[in-house]
Amino acid sequence: MYIAVKGGEAAIAASLALLAQARRGDPQVHALDGAQVREQLRLLVDRVMAEASVFDADLAALAIRQARGDAIEAVFLLRAYRTTLPRWGASLPVDTARMRVRRRVSAIFKDVPGGQLLGPSFDYTQRLLDFDGAEAARAAAAAAPAAFDGDPEAPLASPIDALAAEGLIEPCEPSPGDPEPPDVTRDPPAHPMPRAARLQMLARADEGWVLGMGYSTQRGYAYTHPFAGEIRHGAVPLEIVPDELGFAIEIGEVELTDCQMINQFSGSATRPPQFTRGQGMVFGHGERKAMAMSLVDRVLRADEFDERATSPAQDGEFVLSHGDAVEASGFVQHLKLPHYVTFETELQLIRALREEHGR
Repeated sequence: MYIAVKGGEAAIAASLALLAQARRGDPQVHALDGAQVREQLRLLVDRVMAEASVFDADLAALAIRQARGDAIEAVFLLRAYRTTLPRWGASLPVDTARMRVRRRVSAIFKDVPGGQLLGPSFDYTQRLLDFDGAEAARAAAAAAPAAFDGDPEAPLASPIDALAAEGLIEPCEPSPGDPEPPDVTRDPPAHPMPRAARLQMLARADEGWVLGMGYSTQRGYAYTHPFAGEIRHGAVPLEIVPDELGFAIEIGEVELTDCQMINQFSGSATRPPQFTRGQGMVFGHGERKAMAMSLVDRVLRADEFDERATSPAQDGEFVLSHGDAVEASGFVQHLKLPHYVTFETELQLIRALREEHGR
């Protein structure tokens, strides 16, 4: 039982003033603006956009500043704002084959159509603190145009297409009847849920949670042996079909990271031996999240392949119900609310039990 606390308006006002002071920090230091957050902390911005289901870097940067860098609080702020926005249409499914690729790597083929595009990544750094980072950043920025002078419009075929052409990997096909995917932001999800809903839940889930679940599948807590078939990051066209036109028009682009993990499958009574796929896709540049998501997606498909579900990551209700950082944070932080009556009740119970035991 919770009870309302009265008479604390002055204390709350003082707390808010202290929060504003803490958010600003030392006034002698130049104030951080949204553009700086958007441009220089872009991976954090992309994570907040992904978990909030809002593709707007400026709003995500604003939320991060307001939340003092707390990613979960920033996601909460952005989701709350999202609920105020009107919904005036739906786009067509994006086609990642049309992506203007900035980074594309494959771990299963050395030579892929269009080549491996390393792009911006920590993968090739020494991961040492750089105390001359400002100078190095200016030098790198000056040289950056030469690093991306390829044709941004040239399509890059997926290396997995060759496997699909030979029938060595499961095809990418819509669900039977091609039903309209549910929207987990408008309709409360119910278990068991279709794969389209699971992927939405994973895309919005806390990156750390999805990473931990994906990691568990690699440590033997599921029947998988994954390979990174392809990871690509770039911008894809966004199209809608206006009622008055009846055909698709492009209204802009959305930046995505797409990952396909492939897993060996020895076959079943209904499926031949072949590779299977796990899919991960998030807003912005989020390779770690997309990779972990694809690992979890695959193990959650155990029933499709007549596999025994014996591991935590294979329990869809467990994984999906506990991955939302905003919901989890609220449930944990509600413990800070006044529980005076509840605690007093339990305190009396403990005293009574001690008396029964003569202590």
